[in-house]
Amino acid sequence: MEKATFAAGCFWGVEAKFRKLGGVVSTQVGYTGGHKENPTYEEVCSDLTNHAEAVEITYNPEKISYKELLNVFWSIHNPTTLNRQGFDVGSQYRSAIFYHNENQQKLAIESKKELEKSGKFDKPIFTEITPASHFWSAEEYHQQYYEKTGRSGC
Repeated sequence: MEKATFAAGCFWGVEAKFRKLGGVVSTQVGYTGGHKENPTYEEVCSDLTNHAEAVEITYNPEKISYKELLNVFWSIHNPTTLNRQGFDVGSQYRSAIFYHNENQQKLAIESKKELEKSGKFDKPIFTEITPASHFWSAEEYHQQYYEKTGRSGC
C-alpha cells in the first residue's frame, strides 16, 4: 500500500471523489502543510496556521496508479484560483500536491506541466507541489462527512 495526499478545496468533496475509486483502500481528511501541531478545524479556518484541508489516501498501486490519482485530482477542482475553491476562500482551501517520495514528486511536476501545456486553462495554475509533512487527522465528524450526513456536495 502507498499513500497520496492532495488538497483541492473543501476536504469533504475531495474525499468523496477519491473514496469511490477502485484501488483506494482508505481515505481520511485532515490538515497538513502548516506550522501548528494538532490543529483544530476552527484554528485551520482562521487562516493563521497555514494548514491546508487535505485528504490522505491509502491506495493499492497494483490497482490504481499515482498518475491516475493525479488525473482525478486535476479533474475535481480549479487549480487556477489562488487560495480559493468556489465560495471557500483562504489558504486552507489551496490547491496542493503533498508528495511522499521522489517518484510522486516527478509525476506531479510532469502532470502539472502537461496540464499547463494543454491549454485547458487560460490562467496560471497555482497548485503547489511540496513534500508531505505531518498529517493531522481532522475531527471524527469530518471523516466520510457525506456518507454520514447524506449530503451530496460541498
